Amino acid sequence: MSRTLNLKNLYAKKFKTFQFTGIWQQVIGTPESRGIWLIYGKEKNGKTWFCLKLAEYLSSFAKVLYISAEEGAGKNFVEACKRAKLDPENRNLQFLEYTPVEEVENKIVKRNGPKIVFVDNITVYQDDLKYGKLRKLSQEHPSILWVYVAHEEKKMPYTATAKLAKKLAAVIVQVKGLACFVSGRVPGGVITINEEKAMLYHGADIKNNE
Repeated sequence: MSRTLNLKNLYAKKFKTFQFTGIWQQVIGTPESRGIWLIYGKEKNGKTWFCLKLAEYLSSFAKVLYISAEEGAGKNFVEACKRAKLDPENRNLQFLEYTPVEEVENKIVKRNGPKIVFVDNITVYQDDLKYGKLRKLSQEHPSILWVYVAHEEKKMPYTATAKLAKKLAAVIVQVKGLACFVSGRVPGGVITINEEKAMLYHGADIKNNE
């Protein structure tokens, strides 16, 4: 049975956070290094590029496992990694094609296992994450940060599981027209992927935050 906490207990709690800098700190702050984040958007809007750059940045804090479930390790995904200019010497960023959730769990419980897992994307993992499994993963592995990637339909994350992820997420990023709109329990803001192209899509209100 869980015990109740008084205010003194609450205020004495310690939290493990990411000490972000630069634009990441401006829009995301210093979030807890656990829980759920969601990134969603339509195809061809820069979602994969942003996910890869975020994964690379997070790998400077902890080991990251990026599950490329939709594209696998095919030609398009490899070219996307090259366009994002990911460092081939980065041993803290590892990739995996679609793998059942049970096997992913076996990897994260290992002593030197990843502490951050990107699931790209929720549509492919729809069956794996149904019946409340998405919520259970966070509860059963409380030290892991799960970053879910989803498609967009009618301006919302696609599939019921993706919508649940949005409700639970501390950080929410909607990628639209080469701009990343950050919201959730964070400062929030916009990160532009390509200033010139983003301005053509959104108009002059978009500013380069890089």
